[in-house]
Amino acid sequence: MSDSSKPVIGIIGGTGDLGSGLAKAWAAAGYKVVIGSRSRDKAVALASELGSGIVGEDNVGAARLADVVVLAVPFASHDATIAEIKEVVQGKIVVDAAVPLVPPKVSTVQLPSAGSAAQIAQGLLGEGVRVVSAFHNVGAAKLHKGGRAECDVLVFSDDKEARNQVIELAGAVANRGVGGGALANSAAAEALTSVLIWINRQYKVPGAGIAITGLEDANAA
Repeated sequence: MSDSSKPVIGIIGGTGDLGSGLAKAWAAAGYKVVIGSRSRDKAVALASELGSGIVGEDNVGAARLADVVVLAVPFASHDATIAEIKEVVQGKIVVDAAVPLVPPKVSTVQLPSAGSAAQIAQGLLGEGVRVVSAFHNVGAAKLHKGGRAECDVLVFSDDKEARNQVIELAGAVANRGVGGGALANSAAAEALTSVLIWINRQYKVPGAGIAITGLEDANAA
């Protein structure tokens, strides 16, 4: 059952593996979730399968209904999706989970000239949107298993308040969220995704993740 005191989370690209996994995990933690897709019918159908607390909309509808908007789309459709939702996310937090993978060499780091997907998002959305970067290194399979994913989530933003809000959201679906500093630092986590893909292939594991040590007695971000 969703908790009305918690923010409504809209997941753009919510019918994909990562988006649907996040939706299930946040709904299980008591959040109301709206999954978005280019096809509203597809989103509505999947929402009914994922369980209570989750509804489906098209991308713009999901972004409009949400307090916090999560971009869980492939990098190839990143900029076009941002253009689609830009008007309705002004004044909101947008969490960019996009990773600039360039097929076929997805296990090789290939960051964009702008520095990171998150920096591209901030530039396209403008100063009226607080962009946060997170969830790049969380294997979708871990989220779909149920319970919290056994990994830490690095969270980046130039806005401390927004960063801390997303750290809390990350702690609801994974071991914990860990602040990683300014949005420019997102390049490290985006690049790390390719490293983890290489590790998965090399060691034949389904979802290598990260854990930050030494924080047991520290305060969040």
